[in-house]
Parts: sequence; C-alpha cells; structure tokens
Amino acid sequence: MKTWLSVVVALAMVFTVAVAGAQTPAPMPAPTPYGPPINLEQAKKVVAGAEAEAKKNGWPVAIVVLDSGGQMVMMQRLDNTQWGSIDIAKEKARSAVALRRPTKVLQDGIAQGGVNLRFLSTGFSVLEGGIPIVHDGKIIGSIGVSGVTSQQDAQTAQAGIDALTK
Repeated sequence: MKTWLSVVVALAMVFTVAVAGAQTPAPMPAPTPYGPPINLEQAKKVVAGAEAEAKKNGWPVAIVVLDSGGQMVMMQRLDNTQWGSIDIAKEKARSAVALRRPTKVLQDGIAQGGVNLRFLSTGFSVLEGGIPIVHDGKIIGSIGVSGVTSQQDAQTAQAGIDALTK
C-alpha cells in the first residue's frame, strides 16, 4: 500500500510541475539597447523623409527627432499645423525613446482596458505616432509626429525612419 501511495504522490508531483511549467509565460525578449545618439545629418534625413510623406498626403504635421538620451535634435512644423501638435509630437518621441517601443503599443494596451489603463497615469504619451529610431541594432533616437490621425502620424514617422536607411 505504501508503494502504491508513493507512486500516486510522485505522479501527482510530476503532473503539478508539468502543468506549472506549461503555464509559465515565455521570457520577455531583451529590450533593444541604446546606442550613440543620432547625429544632425541622420536627423535631417529622418525629418526630410517624414516631411515628404506628409506633403505627399497634404498632412499638416509637427515632426520631432530626439536623440537616444531624449534630447531634441530637430523639430519641424509644416505650414498650417496647429501649434499644439509640437508638444504632442515631442511627447510621442520622448515616450518612444524612454520606453524603447512605439507608442502604438501603449495605445493598443489602453484600448484593451483593464489593468492597461494604468498607462494613463504614467506621464507618457499613449497616442500612436512615436517610434524609436534603430540603427545597427541600437536605439539612436526617436521620432514623434502629430497633426493628423494617430495612424497617419505613425505612417509619417515610419517614412522618416525609412528615409534614414536609403
């Protein structure tokens, strides 16, 4: 009887460990490391690419590029852009470089509700349109765009980043 009870207990322990192991979430990938700050020539390429996308679509936007330390390198406001977009673009860029992820991640989290609503109290922008600028596998800065819809802001920002690699 003791042997049978020992086998049942051992099987129960193995099953418990297997179930617990299956429920353990996969480890988070390591965040993209920060690199040397974006330089002025690189920032000019990013802004030019974003400006070209905005002008092609007739979007009045503010474009902000920050370095990897969160300091402003460039800001450009296209004609007829509301001046409030300057601060919003800067906050989007600041959030993207500080958190090492596009602000769309936060916007999507807020849309899911629940515990994700805590992002609203962090002081970071939860609006799409801020994207880290990655060069040689490291974050060298970020771009933030504001003035049209969040999705259009992000499209403009991505065009700026894409211009850096051309």
